[in-house]
Amino acid sequence: MPRRATPRGENLRHALAQEAARIMAEHGIRDFLVAKRKAAERFGVHDGAVLPKNTEIEEALAAYQRLFGGTVYLETLQALRHAALSAMRRLREFEPRLVGAVLSGTATEHSPVQLHLFADCAESVVMRLIDLGWAHEVTEKRVRMSPERVLARPGLRFEIEDQPIEATVFPPEGIRQAPVSPVDGRPMRRASAPEVEALLDRRESVDDMTIGTCP
Repeated sequence: MPRRATPRGENLRHALAQEAARIMAEHGIRDFLVAKRKAAERFGVHDGAVLPKNTEIEEALAAYQRLFGGTVYLETLQALRHAALSAMRRLREFEPRLVGAVLSGTATEHSPVQLHLFADCAESVVMRLIDLGWAHEVTEKRVRMSPERVLARPGLRFEIEDQPIEATVFPPEGIRQAPVSPVDGRPMRRASAPEVEALLDRRESVDDMTIGTCP
């Protein structure tokens, strides 16, 4: 029979989630497990049963950004999304999709823009980057397609508008099956260029409405 969480255990779990979120925001750590372990070490916790779920840490990270990031956080997030949209428009033949923290809104100043591209071979993406005059680095990305299946996919790193971009290249049919999210184990949320543009328009409309309002 599973143990029921005590109020003290729940409070500790909440505190660990907040500390892990702080570590991710301030130190640029992207791995939830690493942040979780560092938080546990700081609190002297050795019982894995009280460690927070990744979803709890993501929620705490979003709250941390809103509370401590303020206007700078919102401007950083908008700049990352603008860079994502700019890259997506220039790479439209590869049906780009935005994924990760920049899409979810939990990005920190250390977060890269993460894109999924779809092509028969990664070399065609490389040739396009060369045509655009973008310096790039060829990498490899391990993506989890299911709890038991992990694949190595070609990747590319480059910059646009002074923002780092990490692109993972999938075969064309890969657009129908997203990898598993490291946050909740479900298929990753993906956004097309029009969806990213709508996100930007919605945020900027909210900002416009707040200009000149009285406290």
